[in-house]
Amino acid sequence: MLRMLLSLFLLLAVPAQAATPADLHALFADWRRFHDARPGTGVPDYTPAATAARAAGLAQFQARLAAIDTSGWAAADQIDWQLVQAEMNGLKFDLEVAQPWARDPAWYVSIWSAQSDTPAHEGPVHMAPVELWQYRFPLSKPDAARLAGELAHIPPLLSAARGNLTGNAADLWNASIITLAEQADALRDLQGKVKGHRNAERAAAAALAATEDFIAWVKAQAPTKTGPSGVGVEAYNWYLKHVQLSPFTWADEVAILERELARAHAGLRLEENHHKALPELTSPANQAEWDAKSRADIAHFIRFMDATGVATIQPWMQPELEKRIGRWVPSEQQNFFAIAQGRAPNSLFAHFYHWWDLAEMQLRPHPSPIRRGPLLYNIWVSRAEGNATAMEAMMLDAGLFDKEPRSREVVWIMQAQRAARGLASLYAQANRIDLKAAMAMQVKRTPNGWMSPDLPLLGFEQSLYLRQVGYGPSYITGKAQIEQLFAELAEQERARLPGGTFTVKGFYDRLGSFGMIPVSLIRQQWLGVKPGE
Repeated sequence: MLRMLLSLFLLLAVPAQAATPADLHALFADWRRFHDARPGTGVPDYTPAATAARAAGLAQFQARLAAIDTSGWAAADQIDWQLVQAEMNGLKFDLEVAQPWARDPAWYVSIWSAQSDTPAHEGPVHMAPVELWQYRFPLSKPDAARLAGELAHIPPLLSAARGNLTGNAADLWNASIITLAEQADALRDLQGKVKGHRNAERAAAAALAATEDFIAWVKAQAPTKTGPSGVGVEAYNWYLKHVQLSPFTWADEVAILERELARAHAGLRLEENHHKALPELTSPANQAEWDAKSRADIAHFIRFMDATGVATIQPWMQPELEKRIGRWVPSEQQNFFAIAQGRAPNSLFAHFYHWWDLAEMQLRPHPSPIRRGPLLYNIWVSRAEGNATAMEAMMLDAGLFDKEPRSREVVWIMQAQRAARGLASLYAQANRIDLKAAMAMQVKRTPNGWMSPDLPLLGFEQSLYLRQVGYGPSYITGKAQIEQLFAELAEQERARLPGGTFTVKGFYDRLGSFGMIPVSLIRQQWLGVKPGE
């Protein structure tokens, strides 16, 4: 692995005299090959020697990027340059600060059973994930052979992890045990699905045995881990500025989330007071009622957007939502989002704008190769999570929930939960509270007792936000940026022409054309402003 990485970046060491967007595209292709390079064995390598080689290679790519003069380029191409720089900064942050391969055993999770609703996995993932959700069972012989090959890296990767994991991040370490146990559960389930395919059976059994042994080792080491897991405010601010390309700081985000949390609580209580004479919302009692209520709300959502001119209705919109209706569970097993969906399905389906984004990425690929696929390091988070969360609030204001007035209360609870969990994660990243206290804060500050302290969702969310800097607050801070962009466009366009030209439909129809990039860069390109303006 070390030799391969060194050879690759030495070949690229001669500074390129790039002066056109095509040169940037070529550099981007080289960069991605370097970033995703795996040794011939197929086993990801995170030994100190390999990470040192990555650091040396990164410096070469940063020099090549800096040598590109973008003067005279179109705004879109200049923004592409910033996106490539942000990806390189993401690797720099991992190498120098986050170091997940050394601090977090969950970094070595390989099995992913479900597709994320975002452009790529939420949070850090190593370079060889096994995407089980992409397989169709029962397996064909070619797919079984491919899966066996993918699973083969798990035992040697987990063996090497013992030598790499030299960090002292107590909360990350302890939280990883649950995440690793989920991999073990998925592999146990997989064993039943690959019966009859001998190589896949052996690979799944070996991966499960290795995972179980690794979990035992992590548990044995856990008492020795006593250090903080957050990156601290200074590093957090660097990441926001240089990787997420956010206009905010840690202190800004605290202020925004505190304000949004207070606003959501106040809005909820006013709605409850206004609707106190109406019967309370009820949740379906079985799968048939769950399906029927969800489908009716989805149909209403699509009709509402069409009739009121919120957006141009695309053929994929209704089917994408209907695929995500999900499974009914009894009330005692319902997590926060199941409680919300059962009472007001569109409070969740409005957030599922996510799936429209993914459909658009696939069906209308962006012309720029830099924006065509998911950006690394969750750089897309303000656009993906921010816009999905903004959609809930904007549809509340637009009137989507007026036919069932008490459903408006659920939207306020959704907004409060996003603010509560994001605020808790900010204090955890600053090492002002630990993971347990962050979870308790999220439960306490989510209205009406909807955030269970006992169901897995709570631990999943807060451990994810500890692993991925900036993710927890992004729902609300990204929403704030979407709302600002919406308002600025309305002001600017209405000021230019008699009667104005701004429309809600125009906003949403064009938003996807910029790709899944930070809202700050969409704002630059759409409004024609310079970075930082």
